[in-house]
Amino acid sequence: MRVTVRRACVWLIFASVLAAQKKPFDVNALLRLSRISDPQISPDGRSVAFTVQTIDVENNRRPQQIYVVSVTGGSPRKIADDASRARWSPDSRHIFFVSARSGSSQIWTMDADGANPKQVTNLASEAGGVLVSADGKLLLFTSDVYPECGADDACNKQKLDQEKASKTSARLIDSLFYRRWNKWQGARRSHLLAMPAAGGAAKDLTPGKRDVPPFSLGGPEDYAISPDSSEVCYTMISDDIEAISTNSDLYAVPTAGGASRRITVNPGADSGPQYSPDGKFIAFRSQLRAGYESDRWRLMVLERATGKLTNLTESMDRWVSGFTWSPDSARLFFTVEDRGRQSIQYLPVTGGGARVALSGDSHLDDPQFTPDGKAMVYTEQSGSRPVEIFRVASTGGVGTALTHLNDAVLEERQLTALEELWVDGAEGAKVQAFVVKPPEFDAAKKYPVLMLLHGGPQGAWGESWTYRWNAQVFAAAGYVVVMPNPRGSTGYGQKFVDEINSDWGGRVYDDVMAVCDAVAKLPYTDSTRMVAAGGSYGGYLVNWILGHTQRFKALVSHAGVYDLRSEAGATEELWFPIWEFGGMPWDNPETYTRWSPSQFAKEFKTPTLVIHGEQDFRVPYGQGLQLFTALQLQKVPSRLLLFPDEGHWIQKPQNALVWYRTFIEWIDTWTKK
Repeated sequence: MRVTVRRACVWLIFASVLAAQKKPFDVNALLRLSRISDPQISPDGRSVAFTVQTIDVENNRRPQQIYVVSVTGGSPRKIADDASRARWSPDSRHIFFVSARSGSSQIWTMDADGANPKQVTNLASEAGGVLVSADGKLLLFTSDVYPECGADDACNKQKLDQEKASKTSARLIDSLFYRRWNKWQGARRSHLLAMPAAGGAAKDLTPGKRDVPPFSLGGPEDYAISPDSSEVCYTMISDDIEAISTNSDLYAVPTAGGASRRITVNPGADSGPQYSPDGKFIAFRSQLRAGYESDRWRLMVLERATGKLTNLTESMDRWVSGFTWSPDSARLFFTVEDRGRQSIQYLPVTGGGARVALSGDSHLDDPQFTPDGKAMVYTEQSGSRPVEIFRVASTGGVGTALTHLNDAVLEERQLTALEELWVDGAEGAKVQAFVVKPPEFDAAKKYPVLMLLHGGPQGAWGESWTYRWNAQVFAAAGYVVVMPNPRGSTGYGQKFVDEINSDWGGRVYDDVMAVCDAVAKLPYTDSTRMVAAGGSYGGYLVNWILGHTQRFKALVSHAGVYDLRSEAGATEELWFPIWEFGGMPWDNPETYTRWSPSQFAKEFKTPTLVIHGEQDFRVPYGQGLQLFTALQLQKVPSRLLLFPDEGHWIQKPQNALVWYRTFIEWIDTWTKK
């Protein structure tokens, strides 16, 4: 017994020495990680193709590659550079993919081992988003075409050449939604085109002036091909003024072309259609309330023969974020966010109670099955580990990692597991926060605190990896990082989400302050050295804090809303302020005045770093300029960091380095010097 204890002590000492030898997880380590996405099981069930994005800091690029790994395990093999979106041919012998290696985005094909790459499309309007029909004869893809040209490539080329030759950059605009996210909307629209997989002329399946699919920042794909290869189901917004509408419906059109027919009439959003393998059903996600982009996402099933519609998850007070069919078409497996984690659950296509297939202290996503139904492949990530691909037996058990692309980087760096904190927020509501401690944490020390405020506002922090606001990087800089999920956060029930509507600086602010109070009492935090930072709505909350408390030593406002009136008139998604504040400023001026941080500028005293991208059309950068002006005129210590070539998010590698370094230098200035 004495020998065993000694050995245990030796191993503990050895483990401590190894941990002490590891470097902090800084932004340089963050940019070395491989970013895995889009796993696709081959039809024969033997392999998984997936996309990997790496960061080329020196050349300021984010190149993508396609890898393949065996479903039974082994070393992944890179089979294509400058490539993404791998889609298998039905015989598993070929992979179609998207690449700009020829100078523009086009569809390519290659053998399953990466050999014999060949360009399939050569369109002036370019091509992306490829799907392959089940019979292998058809390719479906997106292309930004001129509506009057459709799939006529010569027509599209002529108009593109005319645009390039024009000596004026003037824009003449006749309607709303003239810009989206970080790009101006020109004359072209996204359409679904179909062409023979062997090559040939393309056909426009969605003619007209509507974007198909609609612009989206994520979520399940908005188009699919039926198992018999005869039909395409897609999502489209048909309302007259798209900028004030979330009403997307599902449409069906023959793959041979022809008239489309609308198959859903819900006033909210219907999106992400998937045919069942037997072709009898179409499953999709749905929001019931018109104009509300943060309504609860339900899982719906439409029986194609009868038109019967079934709401499978109405009794579940959580959002369905994604789903897949079981190979026998009897069940739907779906992902659900709950209190900072995302699990995989399932239920029968006929309805009934949901059961958990896989869960844990992590974020599970992208579930899909081998054709025999014996194994499920999925992705897993956490707040201390980026995405990797896993496999688990469909009968249950512990998942096995199929990829280890980031092990080498992670093993040489110190990362900290997330911890939970629950407090009583406004009106006694339970509010959760996640805490990340610095590496080599010493409970006897007092650490400065960084409060990170998430955007959305209908979003959440949780056991998931992020590259834009990475808590591990901030913790490695010597901070106790606190990530609260106040009112408006997802994963805590729809009532909790809705309670931020028309109350942007009310209960949510009280929730955050309650978390601050609890954190300030922790024995290892220094309540005199607390800072707060946030982006988008999180930036709004920082701006609100500026006018309502001086408890923070410094603040960072990234792409934050400052003046609600001017923001409402400049943002591109008008349905958002209309829902959140009960109309436009001329409809409900009192609400806009009450919750606008600009109304409290006289109270600004906390040193603030303001960050904005000049191509941000969601929160136009004038919001940041107005905030900085108010700070400077009142002699509040402040700095303005502008990125002329960035939008709402900072994405270019060199800019990301500047962002993290400037951020950390700013909060260090007020907490460590």
